[in-house]
Amino acid sequence: MSTYETTPIEPDVLMSRITRFREVDAQIVQQVRRVIVGQDEVIEQVRIGLYVGGHCLITGLPGTAKTLLVRTMSDILGMLFKRIQFTPDLMPTDITGTDIIEEDPTTGHRTWTFVQGPIFANVLLADEINRTPPKTQSALLEAMQEKSCTVRGNHYKLPAPFFVLATQNPIELEGTYPLPEAQLDRFLFNILLDYLTAEQELQVVDLTTTTHAAKVDSVTNCEELLSFQQLVRMTPISETVAKHAIELVRATRYKDPNAPDVVKKYVNYGGSVRAAQNLVLAAKARALMKGRYHVSFEDVRELYVPILRHRILLNFHAESDRVSQDDVLRQVLQVKPAPRE
Repeated sequence: MSTYETTPIEPDVLMSRITRFREVDAQIVQQVRRVIVGQDEVIEQVRIGLYVGGHCLITGLPGTAKTLLVRTMSDILGMLFKRIQFTPDLMPTDITGTDIIEEDPTTGHRTWTFVQGPIFANVLLADEINRTPPKTQSALLEAMQEKSCTVRGNHYKLPAPFFVLATQNPIELEGTYPLPEAQLDRFLFNILLDYLTAEQELQVVDLTTTTHAAKVDSVTNCEELLSFQQLVRMTPISETVAKHAIELVRATRYKDPNAPDVVKKYVNYGGSVRAAQNLVLAAKARALMKGRYHVSFEDVRELYVPILRHRILLNFHAESDRVSQDDVLRQVLQVKPAPRE
C-alpha cells in the first residue's frame, strides 16, 4: 500500500528533496544541541511533529526546559513564534482575537475591525495549558484540527505551517483542569520529559551559570517545511506494516475481539482512527529521518507508546493496581509482536 502524488516527480528531483530534508534535519539537531542537553528521544519526537504537521503535548516537571525547547525550535525554523500563558481567567478571545469598533476620525463612520490574537502564528506555545478552564481550552479545538478559527461567525485561516506545542506540569493538581479527550486526541504526541543524568546536569550547569549565552541560527523556513511535510506523505509504506499499525491501535479497544487481556481488564476507551493515521504518518517521518526510503515495523513500534499514551482512558482497576497507560501499551507490544519481514 503506497501513496503517490498525482503529478509524477523526476527521480533526481525527488532525491535532491530527500537529501535536503536530511541536511536540514541534521542542522536542526546540531543547533538544538547548542541550547538543550540530553533528551534525544524528546527532540526526535518534536522534529517528527514538525515534519508531519502535528501538535505536541509536552509533559514534564518544572525546570526540565519545556518552554526553552519550544522557543529554541521556533528560532531554528525561522517561523513566527507566539506564547500564551494559560491562566484560570484567560478567555477564548484572548487566544483567537476579537472584533472591535473603530471610528474613522474624518468621517465619524464606525466599522468592525478584527484584531488577531496570538493564535495567528506558525509556532504557538500553549504554556501550562491545563491551567485554564475547558471553555478556553476549547478555543484551540478548531485551530488544531482545521488550521482556522471562527470569531463572531467569521472564518479566518491560520498561517501555514501551524503547530501547537503545549506544556503541562504532571504533579500540580491545585487549580488545574484536565484536558478533554477531544482535545487530547488532536495532539500527535504526549512527550514526557524526565530528569537528566548526573553528567548531563553538570553540562547544563556549565552552560547556564557563566557569561556564555547560547544562540541558534535559523536553518530553514516555512515554505521548505511545508515541502518536507509533503515529502513525508510520499514515503511508501507496505500493506503489512500499515496493517500492523492498525492492529496495534485496535488492540487498545477492549471491545475488539483481538484485544489482549490487559486491555480488557484496564482500558475503558482505546485509540481513535486519528491515532492510526498519526502512527502511520509519524512512522513515515521517522523512516526518512533514519535514512530509509520505506517504513519498517520498528518505526511503528518505536512511536506507538508516545502516540497512544494520551488516547487511552483507563478504568478504576488500573488506578487501584497502579497501572499506567505506558504499562498497558508496553504489554500490548509484547502480546502483538511484529510479523517477520
